[in-house]
Amino acid sequence: MMNPQQGNQTSITEFILLGFGTLPELQILLFLLFLVIYIATMAGNILIVVLVVTDQHLHTPMYFFLGNLSCLETCYTSTILPSLLASLLTEGRTISFNGCLTQYYFFASMVATECFLLLVMSYDRYLAIGNPLHYAAHMSVRSCLQLAGGSWTGGFLLSSITTLSISQLTFCGPNDIDHFFCDFIPLVKISCNDPQMMEMLAFALSLILLLVPFLLTLMSYIYIIAIILRIPSSTGRQKAFSTCSSHLIVVTMYYGTLLIAYMFPTTNSLRDFKKVLSVFYTVLTPLVNPLIYSLRNKEVKEALRKASRKFMFGQY
Repeated sequence: MMNPQQGNQTSITEFILLGFGTLPELQILLFLLFLVIYIATMAGNILIVVLVVTDQHLHTPMYFFLGNLSCLETCYTSTILPSLLASLLTEGRTISFNGCLTQYYFFASMVATECFLLLVMSYDRYLAIGNPLHYAAHMSVRSCLQLAGGSWTGGFLLSSITTLSISQLTFCGPNDIDHFFCDFIPLVKISCNDPQMMEMLAFALSLILLLVPFLLTLMSYIYIIAIILRIPSSTGRQKAFSTCSSHLIVVTMYYGTLLIAYMFPTTNSLRDFKKVLSVFYTVLTPLVNPLIYSLRNKEVKEALRKASRKFMFGQY
């Protein structure tokens, strides 16, 4: 797989993340913007987790999965943003091979886990709306733990495949990664190996981790919409739509950017566009999740009001 002409070259041990280095005049502005986003993301998602754990009214399958999603988002954004903030502030963009591999492993694991969690949440909404009489039986405590645990375990196990593949690549220069974090395709592009096999692996895993969960989630919502349209009461239809609309917004934004970034070939004209898309699914999606769920969900807003009253006045 390695070119003969490159066989005598020294294997590199660190990379340079170019990030947003082409915009030197915006480094401080980008640092402040991403810092505010990081603080808001951490605060919002941690708040959701605390509310789900402490409020008895939120001890339901729907909010159990929401708590898992918010916990995931705190880990997800912490995998990318701290190193990005450091590079913007100090302009130190070097990262060791092991550090790059570790960052990619956790990033890929979080992406896969979120895809599975969003699928589980759509299945939960389908059962709640389409089969309410048997909902409690299907979504028992044991079932919820198995679905959430399977999402986390499956995400980390599947990402091990691509991480192991990257660890077997040979890098002999250049060591510039045209991205703001270590990702699969940019790493394959700068390796000395034949990229065809690795790109085929990336495409196959994208089908498994992105397209299949997306299609299954889409199928769940098609069934949900069909069921909602059969509800005779307009009030009932409105309530059912509001229940799953927040989740649908998150799914559309998340999968839309991921599918374009990983299912389309990376050409010179699309490289910068894909970098912008990466900001959406690595930075903005973890930020908007708590905002969407808290602002559009009356149970979460009520739990937040009660928690605020308890904090300020010591009672509900």
